[in-house]
Amino acid sequence: MKAILAGSRRSLPVLALVPLLWLGDALAAPSNKWRIEVSGGARSNGVIVLRVVPTGGVADDVQILIPRSADENHVAQLIRDGLYAGLGDGYRVERDDGEDVLVKRRRPTPDFDLVLVNNNVEGVSMHLQPE
Repeated sequence: MKAILAGSRRSLPVLALVPLLWLGDALAAPSNKWRIEVSGGARSNGVIVLRVVPTGGVADDVQILIPRSADENHVAQLIRDGLYAGLGDGYRVERDDGEDVLVKRRRPTPDFDLVLVNNNVEGVSMHLQPE
């Protein structure tokens, strides 16, 4: 399989493009605070995996189990509780407006990236943005 690059006659194997697409999410600008906007209720049991990557540090994946029929406020609460337990004292994690979660660094923790690694919960979508 080959993909043709727009404006170019050269072609690259599709598999060569996959790592570049994955890196796009992983290369967001680090921030001292991130917002996770949760939308929708859980129509299935599932797992949400979030990755926190401090600048110059080691990535930390946090797995959050979500039960079927949890509404968006409950999903946000479970995310908050999971991140609070998984990240330790270097971060402050709180809910905002019921369905949003704020993750803030505490000094001397460096700025960090927040990446959604996996969400297999049907009906739940999330938007992560630095603030």
